[in-house]
Amino acid sequence: MEERYIASVDLGSSKIALTVAKVSGNDIQVIFYREKPSQGIRNSAVFNPQKAAGPIKEVIAEAESELSIKILQVVVGLPRCDVRQEINCAKVTRNNPDESISAEEVEALKSIAREQYPLDDPDREQIYGAIAQSYSEDENFQLIESDIIGVISETFEGNFKLFIGKRSSVKTIDKVFSDLEIAISRKYFTPGAIAKAVLTEDEMENGVALVDLGGGATSVSIYKGKILRHYACIPFGGKVITSDIRSECSITETLAENIKMAFGACQPDRLQNLGEKILQIEGDVEGYKQIPVYFLSEIITARCHEIIDAILYEIQESGFADSLRSGIVITGGGANLANLGSFIKELSGYTVRTGLPRPLFSASGCPGVFEASATTSIGMLLEAKTDGVSSCIDAPVEEKPVEEEPLEEEVTVAIPEDAPEGTGGELFTDIPKEAPKPKPQPKPVRERKPSRIAVTWQSFKESFSDAIGNLYDKVNNPDETEEQ
Repeated sequence: MEERYIASVDLGSSKIALTVAKVSGNDIQVIFYREKPSQGIRNSAVFNPQKAAGPIKEVIAEAESELSIKILQVVVGLPRCDVRQEINCAKVTRNNPDESISAEEVEALKSIAREQYPLDDPDREQIYGAIAQSYSEDENFQLIESDIIGVISETFEGNFKLFIGKRSSVKTIDKVFSDLEIAISRKYFTPGAIAKAVLTEDEMENGVALVDLGGGATSVSIYKGKILRHYACIPFGGKVITSDIRSECSITETLAENIKMAFGACQPDRLQNLGEKILQIEGDVEGYKQIPVYFLSEIITARCHEIIDAILYEIQESGFADSLRSGIVITGGGANLANLGSFIKELSGYTVRTGLPRPLFSASGCPGVFEASATTSIGMLLEAKTDGVSSCIDAPVEEKPVEEEPLEEEVTVAIPEDAPEGTGGELFTDIPKEAPKPKPQPKPVRERKPSRIAVTWQSFKESFSDAIGNLYDKVNNPDETEEQ
């Protein structure tokens, strides 16, 4: 069975994570996972492409050296902040109502919903993703995607939730990897990818709030009936905790982050013996600085309380607060904070568990790949494997211009004498650019496959300009039909 390599890059506000996996059939083996402190990224969005490229280039070079491969394309995640959600419906009348609805028709309906939605400002906004909420056909309503496929119906309709973000945030990601000469094979709106890596089928069916605690953003995704029902993102996360420790203890940000990771915890009254310890830090001028662990926990608890309040507010706004039978699942780097789960449970009343990557893959010699901080990168790998993304060591496929070839046979395009003005017969889009002008033949050939036509646009225009009128100019203007 053919093997392929997939590489995913998680662009976090605190860290860059690169994961490389070898895929053979349904088997996924993670062969590389590494994190680097990120630069030029704020609230999960790249704001300085030049700075952001540095850590990415470094970690990719390490992967190429250890694995003896050349990474030519990757999958990446889209920003999580500044994303709004809208509802749009799409309906189609089927050409073959006696045939079962296929998966291709469902995907086409989803594309229609995306393309026909009127963005407020198309130059500034872009649709990151579309999630079907329900489908209906001639006789049945409130069907999920797996139920609508295979149904026989003359028409069917879909109700979709669209997630719309900034176009500029996507352009900066493109700029980063363009400068690194690495292609982006797929961009993912990450809530679905994270859920695939962390949540069970029962949790998504019964109702669950998936909370991804990142460094610069905290996202809340509500699942019910195995469908993403609500999404919101809070524009702050673990970095604000680090910032509070730095300012309150008068230490550097790097030291504050290290102390938080090593000794940070919520609820100081539950620290037991750890609460009595005092951290002694050597200073450059003032000698030793002492930081009680109990005081450190008080700082962390105060900021976590604000983050949890924001999470619970978004859950309440979703309208599904009373439907979360599976409670809350926390994941991301911030989920490693001691006592955070019990603190959320105390404030919310929900059951809480820490979401780690499920054992859907194998890995050896990759420290950290089974930690909560790796869920986004692992989730994108799972999505890419399902989507059949090309191997990361293969050069990306580029559209090549059609090369000039001599005519093997001549073809005449005939127009009936009674054709109305402006009729130019059939137009073809795969015509070579520089072909000789067609010559008339005694017996015009009317039935030819488009792939064998050898008529140039220029010659076509010169020969039949009187017949086609202004139609040529419309066909030759791709900007009017450019896909959004």
